[in-house]
Amino acid sequence: MYSVENFKTKKALKEALTSGPVPCFQPGPFGPLLKDGTHCCEGPHYPQPHRWYATVLVEDQHIIKVIS
Repeated sequence: MYSVENFKTKKALKEALTSGPVPCFQPGPFGPLLKDGTHCCEGPHYPQPHRWYATVLVEDQHIIKVIS
């Protein structure tokens, strides 16, 4: 799954979370809606090669915490 904003680094995602939840989505046949719970987030967005991965906590289609 991806954050709506195309963060280039996991650090940038963590910094954005200091201002509040970050909207997210799941492309393809498994989305677009995500159930609440833990998910794997990746970036930057396709078609760029993914350079970072994070386990995140999602509530109401928003990332609320980076777990790892």
